[in-house]
Amino acid sequence: MINEENSTVIEGRNAVREAFTSGRDVEKLFVQDGLSDGPVKSIVREAKKHDTIIKFVKKDRLDQLSQTGAHQGVIAYVAAYNYGTMEDIFALAEKKGEAPFILLLDGIEDPHNLGAIIRTANLAGAHGVIVPKNRAVGLTATVAKTSAGALNYTPVVKVTNLVRTMEELKKRGMWFVCADMDGEVMYKLSLTGPMGLVIGNEGSGVSRLVKEACDMTAAIPMKGDIDSLNASVAAGVLAFEIVRQRMS
Repeated sequence: MINEENSTVIEGRNAVREAFTSGRDVEKLFVQDGLSDGPVKSIVREAKKHDTIIKFVKKDRLDQLSQTGAHQGVIAYVAAYNYGTMEDIFALAEKKGEAPFILLLDGIEDPHNLGAIIRTANLAGAHGVIVPKNRAVGLTATVAKTSAGALNYTPVVKVTNLVRTMEELKKRGMWFVCADMDGEVMYKLSLTGPMGLVIGNEGSGVSRLVKEACDMTAAIPMKGDIDSLNASVAAGVLAFEIVRQRMS
């Protein structure tokens, strides 16, 4: 899910093509169904090359999305900030002389939650945040504002498959812990060393396959009458438990 209202909207063939050429992070491309001329084919080819989500829709849908009325059959939603790379994360950890500490977000859909988590990640000394390409909010203007400037310092990496990414990171020495109310109380876990903290969707939590890819599950002890925390609050509690253990 992409919060289109808070993304930068680019309309028209030349403008969309230039967005790809200039290296902008295009989150989603809408193309009028049935258009297959040279310029449109070229734009679609660029979108596939950059692993952009492509939606073929009716002209009526494009007219609804258009802010100018001159979309020429293509509209793109562009991230408010460019995404980083995995190497950016490891380079930052190496520069600080620290074991890598990464937050992985499994389907966070609320831009305020994402922005708050990125802010928390920065304050907790995490070296980066990883988000999935599909079924999650991207780097919208609301995310940037809520992060309170943290996006300028903390790399956010977008990946196609979280489980595959975790398996690749395990080969680089990473361990993974996910937030889950049925897990071990977080104080009983060893959360030092190269660590990835996985936070799940606001409603359904961490997905089954992602949870199975984790090495540990951590529960936050709660004494109230309700049984769950907001995703960004849970991220903060667990992130700073990792900070506490790293400082011990």
